[in-house]
Amino acid sequence: MKQTNEIKVFTGVGLDFETGGLDCTKCACTQIALQAIRLDSFEIVEQLSCYIAPYNKQDIGTPKRKVLRSKYEVENKPAEPMEIGRVALDYSGITMETLLEQGMDINQTAKDTIEFIKRNTLSKGAKYKPILIGQNITFDIGFLTQLMNYAGLIKELEKVLSGKKDFYGNFQPDYIDTIHLARLAYAHDSSMVSYKLELIAEKLGIELDDAHNADADVTATLNVVQVLSNRLRCSGGQGGVVIHKGEKSRVHFKI
Repeated sequence: MKQTNEIKVFTGVGLDFETGGLDCTKCACTQIALQAIRLDSFEIVEQLSCYIAPYNKQDIGTPKRKVLRSKYEVENKPAEPMEIGRVALDYSGITMETLLEQGMDINQTAKDTIEFIKRNTLSKGAKYKPILIGQNITFDIGFLTQLMNYAGLIKELEKVLSGKKDFYGNFQPDYIDTIHLARLAYAHDSSMVSYKLELIAEKLGIELDDAHNADADVTATLNVVQVLSNRLRCSGGQGGVVIHKGEKSRVHFKI
């Protein structure tokens, strides 16, 4: 029987959203950027970025029977648009004209995101499903969850991303947050008063052009991951860190 020495590849998906506000239950996604990266070589395999056209709020909970207060009440009330605030637009530099003219339908955006993740799963097996990477990534995960629920593709997302369901049965993707990585690297440094992406990038000598553009932010985020990971891989010994050893309290330890 022929044996193959197939190299297994772990993949990360850099993710960043620009949004119409901070609340993922009320505000719209306005731009999404994805970059697939090999975690062994840090090669960027593929990139995807698009604006998202304005869309309406959707009821994704259990349908409830509506009780009309009078026979004149209209049962189907007008659709409520998801919020896109002026402050958020100014922050990202995105205009409503751009969203209306260049924005992609939310359903197509969700489908393209799923296909992007599928294409960039480079090895078979559950443990090789891609993980998400981002700066303050839990913010983006909230909007990713909104996007997939509104498009009816949350079950598909569970199939393609590494993660698990929480106590309530909601899927929680596995992720790497560059804020946590930077804190590990600089928690001892009193000059680090903030862990914003711009400051982390400046500390590491990484250029961040066009900040608050989703695609530029993903590029900078993955550069942060690469620099800090290379420091871990290239550091010889323990780098002066004192490893505290406790006295064994039992003879046998099952692993």
